[in-house]
Amino acid sequence: MEDKSKYFVVKQKAVPEVLLKVVEAKKLLETERAITVQEATDKVGISRSSFYKYKDDIFPFYDNTKGKTVTLVVQMDDEQGLLSDLLHVVAVYRANILTIHQSIPVNGVATLTLSVEVRDDTGNVSSMIEEIEVLDGIHYVKILARE
Repeated sequence: MEDKSKYFVVKQKAVPEVLLKVVEAKKLLETERAITVQEATDKVGISRSSFYKYKDDIFPFYDNTKGKTVTLVVQMDDEQGLLSDLLHVVAVYRANILTIHQSIPVNGVATLTLSVEVRDDTGNVSSMIEEIEVLDGIHYVKILARE
């Protein structure tokens, strides 16, 4: 029987608390000098066994995106300058735009499909998406694919 790993992109609010605490413990281990796994798990409030059970199965989205293509679907108002504002955010994070496709607006709303290459000097992709989401006129941003 083949072991086929499946990957999912889920928003943080849908992730069980224990998994979020595993991510916190991993961050402590990376950033604090001379901290043990026991100390890190005690700080975040999980058992060592939970940490070891899940440590290889969860990571922040941006940790594993370097060198990848991320495709976003954005639903947005048809307002002058909004696409420019969105592309400015992508430029600030230094993601390389590969493709842009915007549908013809229907009832004042357009759908944008944007593929970007995440390079070594690209900033945190999760933060980039969050900044796009809060732009006036953006209805939602979804991650369609990551290759």
